Amino acid sequence: MKTEKKMPSANRQQLIITKLKEANEPISGSDFAKETNVSRQVIVQDVSILKAKNEPIIATSQGYLYLKDDKNDSLEQKVIACKHGAKQTLDELYLIVDHGVTIKDVKVEHAVYGDLTASIMVSNRREADQFIEKINTAGASYLSSLTDGIHLHTLESDSTDKIEAACADLKKAGILI
Repeated sequence: MKTEKKMPSANRQQLIITKLKEANEPISGSDFAKETNVSRQVIVQDVSILKAKNEPIIATSQGYLYLKDDKNDSLEQKVIACKHGAKQTLDELYLIVDHGVTIKDVKVEHAVYGDLTASIMVSNRREADQFIEKINTAGASYLSSLTDGIHLHTLESDSTDKIEAACADLKKAGILI
């Protein structure tokens, strides 16, 4: 069996930046690892180095994204406060994305660490399902479990009306604070 040579770190990091800049969807660390013949952990380290060099890369539940300035200029954003139990999480995500709204992140205020923010970048039901599946597969807890269900989301859409409609549905469901 022939083993392929590992890609040198400088080449790997350049490949990561190039592919992320060209991508319209997140790229997983596992995909980068396969392409460069290294472990996923090596890719995680490469991304950390790139972030330290001020490359605007974020990790989402679907993979890595390169933040492009031009995309966000025309989009509306709103931060909302929610409260619900773990079992209502998928309902919450569906209520939002069904209006054409992206859930950029989730944030909680921790007593010791202060604000804890996680990028989730969920824009449709498929991504919502994948997010929940990753939580379940990993046996992970939701950040909101640290704050008795209270959390913030940054919502993003091309229309304020879409965000407001999502908020109205969240309020009807008893989720919006």
